[in-house]
Amino acid sequence: MPETKILLSEQEIPTHWYNIAADMPNRPAPPLNPATGEPIGPEALAAIFPMALIEQEVSSERWIEIPEAVREMYRMWRPSPLYRAHRLEKALDTPARIYYKYEGVSPAGSHKLNTAIPQVYYNKQAGIRRIATETGAGQWGSALSMACQFFGLACTVYMVKVSYQQKPYRRILMSTFGAEVIPSPSDRTEAGRKILAEHPDSLGSLGIAISEAVEDAASRADTNYALGSVLNHVCLHQTVIGLEAKKQMEKAGDYPDVVIGCCGGGSNFAGIAFPFLYDRLTQGKQVRAVAVEPEACPTLTRGKFAYDFGDTAQLTPMLQMYTLGHTFMPSGIHAGGLRYHGDSPLVSQLYHDGLIEAVAYNQTAIFEAAVQFARAEGIVPAPESAHAVRAAIDEALRAKEAGEARVILFGLSGHGHFDLAAYEAYLSGDLQDVPLSEEALAAGLAELPKVGG
Repeated sequence: MPETKILLSEQEIPTHWYNIAADMPNRPAPPLNPATGEPIGPEALAAIFPMALIEQEVSSERWIEIPEAVREMYRMWRPSPLYRAHRLEKALDTPARIYYKYEGVSPAGSHKLNTAIPQVYYNKQAGIRRIATETGAGQWGSALSMACQFFGLACTVYMVKVSYQQKPYRRILMSTFGAEVIPSPSDRTEAGRKILAEHPDSLGSLGIAISEAVEDAASRADTNYALGSVLNHVCLHQTVIGLEAKKQMEKAGDYPDVVIGCCGGGSNFAGIAFPFLYDRLTQGKQVRAVAVEPEACPTLTRGKFAYDFGDTAQLTPMLQMYTLGHTFMPSGIHAGGLRYHGDSPLVSQLYHDGLIEAVAYNQTAIFEAAVQFARAEGIVPAPESAHAVRAAIDEALRAKEAGEARVILFGLSGHGHFDLAAYEAYLSGDLQDVPLSEEALAAGLAELPKVGG
């Protein structure tokens, strides 16, 4: 049997991140001032981000060097393993060859540490002493809490209230790493108090939590804000995943026909897919890239490509992206990390230009795939990661129907050890699908700002 686990040495950790903006036929439109609607420059971000990250955000350089201090911390778990899913292939009776890049080996349990470490590093270099952020399911909050502890910074996390209640162990993990964890919406910020006044029983959203974290950061000179997805520099940092995967696929003597990643804000999908899209954009390789999202929050598949705020309180710059509207309140599905109303401008532009694909699933379908994968491969996926598992299984079944030995690569972005209550709900038959209604979609899109295209 061909090798199951494909490893790299520490010396093969990438030395540079890949910036896809350098090769895109159409770069994302510029961000707009939330008050005036005019394009903003890098200086407008200086109140909440260090200059090094702002420079990465607007850079058109193809390769950006990874600081040695960051690579040293990456060595705790990088390079992460690539697996050939022989047992899953056998269970599906498919001629497809299935590979997955497993980011759950990181100390935080997901891919989020790939950007948490450089973000905190650059903030430390800039003299910042405290970071404020938001988190949905808790993977980002866990990663940032750990990174702040490593570099000696304080950390405050506004956690979406439904996830705060559903996922107590993620909250406890963040507290263990020294973070202050606050259920959002909270009475700590003006944005939170306004939401609670209008909706006392609000379960929160990433848009609300972002508003609270940005307001917190902007109100203190010693504090900056850190975002776990969406922005260009976050997608940039995550490309270590795909860059390693390319080397590992080469060692395996294979190359993917399709690359799949779950997609909420876009960082995990960007991490696994962008380095392969480099081959398509610069060498003409016909590799497909598929972003997978929940039917309850179908940003790419049903959203509108338009300028919108990144947060509910309209504090952030407006970005041109696929969006469901900044006032959109997603259902409390268990894939909390995918419950964001918008998407990365980079991912959105690529989708708008037809360079990537997108598909959406209901949560019973993704948990069915997650259980099948766990029983075959021995890893319990995070609910977010299970979206990619579902799409990979469906690709493999289509390959079986067509009699094609296509090569499938997907990103397994994290483990589901803290999500077993969701698995219990699925296994007991209590898990419900909550697809987005046309009425809720129309209501969210009706609140889009009247600017841009």
